[in-house]
Amino acid sequence: MREVFIVGVGMTPFGKHQDKSCADLARAAVNEALADAGAGLDAPQIVFYANTAQGAIEGQYGMKGQHALRAIGMQMPLVNIENACSGSTTALNLAYNMVSGGGVDIALAVGTEKLYTDDKARKLATFGQPEDLKQVTRFVEGYMPSVADVLPPPEVVIDEKARSIFLDAYAINARAHIKKYGTTWRQIAAVSAKNHHHSTLNPLAQFQKDYSIEDVLGARVVAWPMTLPMCAPISDGAAAALICSREALLRFSKGQPIRIAASVMRSGTDRDFADRDRYACRLAAQEAYAKAGIGPKDINVAEVHDGSAFAEIYQVEAVGLCEWGQGGPAAEAGELSLGGRVPVNVSGGLESKGHPVAATGLGQIYELVLHLRGSAGQRTVPNVNYAMAVNGGGFFGVEEGINCVTILGHA
Repeated sequence: MREVFIVGVGMTPFGKHQDKSCADLARAAVNEALADAGAGLDAPQIVFYANTAQGAIEGQYGMKGQHALRAIGMQMPLVNIENACSGSTTALNLAYNMVSGGGVDIALAVGTEKLYTDDKARKLATFGQPEDLKQVTRFVEGYMPSVADVLPPPEVVIDEKARSIFLDAYAINARAHIKKYGTTWRQIAAVSAKNHHHSTLNPLAQFQKDYSIEDVLGARVVAWPMTLPMCAPISDGAAAALICSREALLRFSKGQPIRIAASVMRSGTDRDFADRDRYACRLAAQEAYAKAGIGPKDINVAEVHDGSAFAEIYQVEAVGLCEWGQGGPAAEAGELSLGGRVPVNVSGGLESKGHPVAATGLGQIYELVLHLRGSAGQRTVPNVNYAMAVNGGGFFGVEEGINCVTILGHA
């Protein structure tokens, strides 16, 4: 297997882009990634293009990548990918395997999403897919009784209009963690406040507003213990990465390549809800550490899939950045903040940077490349040797349907 390097990255601002199509966003990210590498439009030998919702939102179900990129003259082989929220990290994984295995020397991974729409029917077609709803409903109905005794403070009023079955699923996981480990509502709020503060340093973040812990706790409760600032928003955006073999590095006029030390995908398993050691995210991380030849203590900065603030706690524990039950206390103590022991979601995370589903994973990669290059501005984590991205997608059984873990290091 050959070494693989990221030589160019690009990302649009995440947020609301009413004047741009999904393809427009993809082209912007691709052009930036190619320019970052000093590469032309003909540099990639293959493209992996990820999108989830364009069919439902814009009515274009097939050949999405070709329609987006042929318009700027890209005519190499192109593979279209749909893998829920992990679509673009799946694209990166496939590109990585193609290059490392010698199939091509240069590949491009792209993720793009346009989720904002005033058409309620189209929005429901994206977020109300029947089999997804069945899976989440089965989980909520099956496990909600087990945490029914974990109650909110008496003064809490839940905003029923903002609730969804997906937030109920996050709430079950959070309440189970509270029950088992004594995690507090304030600790979960500390994660959210941390990430919103980080986003004030990120000009590409959807939200750039500081929240205190008290602000987070005092916001609308959508599914206790989740308040609105603890939850990822709907977002538009795109991100891209150009990767190559070591032999191909000399073809690019600009330096600063970053090595992909490991790229691992794992599907969820039919495990018991309480069996956390078989969580696919944990298994993927263990495999990634083994491939990179490092351990959790070697990670200097991480981006994890915080679809809710609690999800960050669970994931930093699953990948070994904290022991089980210690994610909440670590966040409250500042260990996961910029300047702390291992900064997590310095971009602002999904909660504040935004969550344009199929673009989210490469958005994480973009952020980590900047830290490894020392070029993330005021939010740069110094002296980064290894960085980790954790990106999950969909829901099946008791966990995400797919988990992707990427470890990056210096060339």
